[in-house]
Amino acid sequence: MSSRLASLTLALLTSVGCASAQSRPAATRPAAPPKLVVLIVVDQLRGDMLERYKADLNGGFARLMNGGAWFTFAFQDHAITETAPGHASTMSGRFPEHTGITSNSAGVVDPSYQLLTGNRNEVGASPFRFNGTTLTDWLTAKDSRTRAFSVSRKDRGAILPIGKSKQQIYWFSNNGSFTTSNYYRDSLPPWVTAFNARRIPQTYAGKSWSLSRPLSTYPEPDSVPYEKAGKDFLFPHVFPADTAQAVVYLQTTPIMDSLTALFALEGLQQLSIGRGPETDVMSVSFSATDYIGHAFGPDSREAHENEIRLDQTIGWFLDSLFKVRDPNTVMIALTGDHGASPIPELARDRGQATGNQGLRVNLRPVVSDVRAYITSKGGDSTAFIYDIETVTLDRVKLAAAKINPDTVLNMFKRAALLVPGVARVDRLSAMRKANPDRDPIARRWTHQIPETEPTDLAITLTRYSYWGNPVSTHGSPYDQDASVPIIFYGPWVKPGHYTNFVRTVDIGVTLAAIAGVKPTEKVDGVVLKTAIR
Repeated sequence: MSSRLASLTLALLTSVGCASAQSRPAATRPAAPPKLVVLIVVDQLRGDMLERYKADLNGGFARLMNGGAWFTFAFQDHAITETAPGHASTMSGRFPEHTGITSNSAGVVDPSYQLLTGNRNEVGASPFRFNGTTLTDWLTAKDSRTRAFSVSRKDRGAILPIGKSKQQIYWFSNNGSFTTSNYYRDSLPPWVTAFNARRIPQTYAGKSWSLSRPLSTYPEPDSVPYEKAGKDFLFPHVFPADTAQAVVYLQTTPIMDSLTALFALEGLQQLSIGRGPETDVMSVSFSATDYIGHAFGPDSREAHENEIRLDQTIGWFLDSLFKVRDPNTVMIALTGDHGASPIPELARDRGQATGNQGLRVNLRPVVSDVRAYITSKGGDSTAFIYDIETVTLDRVKLAAAKINPDTVLNMFKRAALLVPGVARVDRLSAMRKANPDRDPIARRWTHQIPETEPTDLAITLTRYSYWGNPVSTHGSPYDQDASVPIIFYGPWVKPGHYTNFVRTVDIGVTLAAIAGVKPTEKVDGVVLKTAIR
């Protein structure tokens, strides 16, 4: 795969030009605001990964870490650390309780809007659940010429950093093409159709993903049968010979990010983003880290190799960007949408998880018992609404059977706390009264659930424990899932390492200050003034 990746990279750089790797922003802050703000989100980039792999990074990550304002104690400061809430918080300056994007299931899936191209089983998407505004809207309020362009493997990764604005938003379909929904437009523009016609993903049929460095580079063992449920967990990883299957397989390899970067640069040129007098926005969300993390775990050799590859991809992406746009007019921010937890069994084997930690949890039997109790009292069992991490009661239905809601909630809480791997079952009303500094779990839950929602209970597992049986996942309010890096890079910032506590809701607000605009609504984030020249 490395030779194929190299040839694709060379083809792109030949078409757009390649800047010197020594391109640097100006040493002093320009008088004018940036013409282009670029947000780079790496899906599942845990906060410690850049430091862990630092010795092996000499491309884009290295450039941003060494030349930017790198916040190493940064968090997605909410409880359900998933892709949709994380992306929605970056450019809106607001927590999920205010964006309305509280989980992946409450994300962007919208069957009322159809994909312009895609497989039959793929559902359309739109930002209809998103509340409020983003940096794009704040810039547009100042200058109506502002434009935004966003791309990701995932629909939610492309849509949510921009919000509801009908801009140039594209994501990847399982049929091997970049697409969008008719929320944004009625047909694909010619440049997208031409890019898709190259059928780059299909060319990987029968290829393989191999290591790019000597074996001594990787301290992680390759023979870990917990990875990928015991199937295809050894290098090299061979793509299926069938082209349709190869397109799906490609998404769990670093090639997905290379393809995303190629498409982003093509769109930058075709749409002339960042060329006008206004400040434009480009968002690029790289998803391979997440797919590989879920399949192999965040501590695997595959995860290590992927970050080496992504470092190179971001490197030539920046080289190309700075060839066609003056680096002194470009402001860049990089972050992750959430972190990741180790495979529970590995966490226990390594001693990270002890006692009641690192377990796999199923509360369905408890839920069944509570619903049976409601039925025995003549009530409607659907009054007990269980959504994995939360419980909500339909009090009208309970009242009709004269069932006390507190009795039901206390019954569930007592039983749930006896299940191994359950740490807490809290009333949301009590969490909102907790000291946010002394109880970060409560703080993150209150940042997650809107006060207007009738959610009664929040369920928190023990550290490193999982709901069900995925190979590896995330989504908890613990630091390993909430921790992400934040880096600002450009002539408007002061390079250095910053160790103060910051949140991803501070990103969009800080970029707005650099661009000379203010949010048009109340936000949760603050301007990180220490990083601004």
